[in-house]
Amino acid sequence: MVNSVTNLSRNGLSDWLIQRVSAVIIGIYLVFIVGYLLGHTIGTRPITYQVWHHLYQSEIMKIATIMVVLSVAAHTWIGMWTVFTDYIKATWLRLILQISLVVLLLGYVVWCFGILWG
Repeated sequence: MVNSVTNLSRNGLSDWLIQRVSAVIIGIYLVFIVGYLLGHTIGTRPITYQVWHHLYQSEIMKIATIMVVLSVAAHTWIGMWTVFTDYIKATWLRLILQISLVVLLLGYVVWCFGILWG
């Protein structure tokens, strides 16, 4: 059996499961945010900076946001890894694209940590 160094889990079933779990996490977060926005839009309190600030000062919201950002990063990596390995046959180009994607995703994750806990 040949293992790819660039694969997330080196197992197709694990990658499939990570994508499904990450999609559920992202979906739950999205439903909460949409519900929160609709609740404030329909209710008497409009969305202001103070309302957003109060929401994201909560530790549970910070943790949920980090979980979503990590889920998006994992979901993106698995999806793009699949696209790159299926459609880009030149190894050097695929490697450059994969490294660029890793740098970009790590940058986004670090940036989010900085915003939430900086």
